[in-house]
Amino acid sequence: MRPFEYVTATSIETARQLLGANGHYLAGGNDLLGRLKDDITEAVRLVNIKGIGALRHIEPGPDRWQIGALVTIAEIEDHAELRKIFPGLQQAAAEVGSQQIRNVATLGGNLAQHSRCWYYRHRDIQCLKKRGRICYALEGDNRYHALFTGNVCISPVVSNLAIALTALDATAVIWRDGQERRLTMAELYELAWDNPTAHHSLRPGDLLLRVEIPTKRPRSAYLQVSEKHSFDWALVSCAAAARLENGRIYDARVALGCISPVPHQVAAANQFLEGKPLERDVAEKAADLLLTGAEPHEHNAYKIPMARALIRRTLLQLGT
Repeated sequence: MRPFEYVTATSIETARQLLGANGHYLAGGNDLLGRLKDDITEAVRLVNIKGIGALRHIEPGPDRWQIGALVTIAEIEDHAELRKIFPGLQQAAAEVGSQQIRNVATLGGNLAQHSRCWYYRHRDIQCLKKRGRICYALEGDNRYHALFTGNVCISPVVSNLAIALTALDATAVIWRDGQERRLTMAELYELAWDNPTAHHSLRPGDLLLRVEIPTKRPRSAYLQVSEKHSFDWALVSCAAAARLENGRIYDARVALGCISPVPHQVAAANQFLEGKPLERDVAEKAADLLLTGAEPHEHNAYKIPMARALIRRTLLQLGT
């Protein structure tokens, strides 16, 4: 690891001032410190933001909840009231890493983490995402990679919480240019669709402050399939949220993870579900719409039937 300065910020404003031109915010550090050790990321200065109390709160409300960026994944997992209001978010949190990781990993870090593609993570490979010339996964080992992309890179988004929050229509509040800015979850990741070097839409110096989650979809669920039973990245993940009235679905949102550089949504699928009964054949049709246009590669075609099964199971779980 190369040497860097280490400073501690006590407020949002001072954090940005201390960051400078080539610094990084440090919270849990699970992703950032690994990248620094492997020379994937360089930093002149790390700004410790763990002492900014304003970013550490979970604030319930009748119309929306606010969760600070420094709230740990374990705190989301263990919050009893949150589990009742947003069960899908709690289920997504419970799937993140091990208990030890969840104890220190933060909401903000989970949303802002970088690609897990092994070509990107290899310190000796200058892939397209590291501003090289080639996406090695295209012709290489692409078993964990995307089925949809808007650019040559096929590295998918892997954040569990991003998928659950997308289905819940959450808003990310960031500190940019001295003021708060609000981004939908789609906006938070949209740059990664077109830009092969992007992991999300955050700019250098942006600080994720909190997420705001409306309470209008009281039913939610999250499921994922991994190679190992626990402490493993998802192969495919799915989140759904909706209102149920007399067994019918309203205001439904379905999102898929690990198959696209952004949380994968299809407006036609959400529209199709409106007012439909919560039944298997309805869920199957929604899966057809969500997976239309998927382009599997040599080693990841298995993700299509896997995603189809997850969509069906996640939607039907809304009724339980």
